[in-house]
Amino acid sequence: MPQNIRNIAIIAHVDHGKTTLVDAMLRQSGIFRDNQTITERIMDSNDLEKERGITILSKNLSISHGDLKINVVDTPGHADFGGEVERVLKMVDSVLLLVDAFDGPMPQTRFVLKKSLDLGHQPIVVINKIDRPGARPEQVVDMVFDLFCELNADEQQLDFPIVYTNAKAGHATLDPKAPKDNLEDLFQLIGNEVSPPKVDPEAPFQMLVTSIAYNDYLGRIATGKISNGRVSAGQTIAVVKKDGQVTKGRISKLIGFDGLQQIEIQEAVAGDIICIAGFEDVGISETFADAEHPVALPYVAIDEPTLSMNFMVNSSPFAGQEGKYVTSRVIRERLQKELRTNVSLRVEDTDNTDTFKVSGRGELHLSILIENMRREGFELAVSKPEVILRDIDGVSCEPMEFLTIDVPEEHQGTVIEKLGTRKAEMVAMHPMDGINRLEFIIPARGLIGFRTEFLTDTRGTGVMNHTFHEYGPFKGAIPGRKNGVLLALESGETVAYSLFSLQERGILFVNAGVKVYEGMIIGENAKQNDLVVNACKGKKLTNVRASGSDEAIRITTPRTLSLEQALEYIDEDELVEITPTSIRLRKKYLDANERKRYEKTRG
Repeated sequence: MPQNIRNIAIIAHVDHGKTTLVDAMLRQSGIFRDNQTITERIMDSNDLEKERGITILSKNLSISHGDLKINVVDTPGHADFGGEVERVLKMVDSVLLLVDAFDGPMPQTRFVLKKSLDLGHQPIVVINKIDRPGARPEQVVDMVFDLFCELNADEQQLDFPIVYTNAKAGHATLDPKAPKDNLEDLFQLIGNEVSPPKVDPEAPFQMLVTSIAYNDYLGRIATGKISNGRVSAGQTIAVVKKDGQVTKGRISKLIGFDGLQQIEIQEAVAGDIICIAGFEDVGISETFADAEHPVALPYVAIDEPTLSMNFMVNSSPFAGQEGKYVTSRVIRERLQKELRTNVSLRVEDTDNTDTFKVSGRGELHLSILIENMRREGFELAVSKPEVILRDIDGVSCEPMEFLTIDVPEEHQGTVIEKLGTRKAEMVAMHPMDGINRLEFIIPARGLIGFRTEFLTDTRGTGVMNHTFHEYGPFKGAIPGRKNGVLLALESGETVAYSLFSLQERGILFVNAGVKVYEGMIIGENAKQNDLVVNACKGKKLTNVRASGSDEAIRITTPRTLSLEQALEYIDEDELVEITPTSIRLRKKYLDANERKRYEKTRG
């Protein structure tokens, strides 16, 4: 049985076509009926994944091709979800490294590839989108080879097999000059190049838990690869905790994969990827083992979080009006529930019972959690993201990011100048047909709030990607937001007449007819100081009419900030108020006198 199994993970940068390739493999494996309706990006299962076009959670499926059973893990491409990738790489025996035929390897490709090379995997390189205008597959293969050398790949790993694909059309070929109309070459390559799992079916049962899901009917469901032995439904097995403690229990359900579906099975053998239900207290990186020989497997160490922010109970005048769950108790329960499955997350209590310090791998990692919570009906306020400093050999160190920027030549000078003030160091520049690729090492702090500025400076033509590089010595102060904000003077509803005169003062964030409260941020001031303004003042009515002036009120379309933009925008003395229907910016201290007292203590 293990000889017929191939376990592979697909790794790639965001938007290089991982999920699309998995779709094509599923279609050509004969899993679907001819008349079955199939959506695009089948593996993107939750709403946020479909909306954003990114993979957030790793997912398993199995494809049958002839005698082979190919277990495929679709992994996230964004470095913020690297914790998902690091775990699942322990389940597989090889990886498909998917690279765009135009972009070449990007920073987040580098991050995941390094993890898989360190585990000794022999990657198969897939050059995707060979039909794309400007595709340059030969140069991209050279770039991939250079990346392997940089990451200290051994000789066997450097001799990687290559396949060229157009995932959207479902085509794969070993020679780009001889195109084919199916994925047969890819399936053959997986069968020939990926080694069967190195396992012993006759040894005592062992399985490392690499991911956890929750089901209302079955409870916790643990997924992993059987490293040794075999297991049956209803069997009594042991759980070996990280601290060496052993407990025993009975398997209530044994679940295997058939295509996209999870099916109940009676027995599974070493090498296969399965799910086990019936153990409420099992955690990630713990071992299921034979009840008579409870021996733990080595678990994968996951990189620590680099960014933290405070989640707190919403204390604004509008608290409880739009959300269902508003108290600290329900917020705590929701964060504890998230910890069961989100291994890269950390939650700590603070001195204040209404505030929790939540740490994650990056802004996107935390903003996805916040977005999920607000969709579930939660209402909360969050503070500005802060990097997590570490003391290494007596030196205060901060997380550094490897930043790649593709920018047209005319905007290059502005971008380099802006990054210079944010303590970035340029390490390389690669010209590419009118667009230059710039590579920097920059403190993670320097990237907070930079994306919006970058898109404005490059008129939307620039592309930036970054991934965690290493911890380096603290670089010193980085200038924050240059402009102050416009603050509402009183509670009420905004009036077009007031906003018309206020728009000369800066950029508005609210339209007419929006409810505001004292201390709420309604715009950005053109100057450096904060300005308290009255946006609720209506025009005094008289019997005298001035022809034309009443109709001449024109309000510029306000700037609407997304959740990520709002988190990047706020300063240390500000919060983002998040409800199921609204995202508002506000000062921590709504009362003007309290703000003055706070400024005195800070200054």
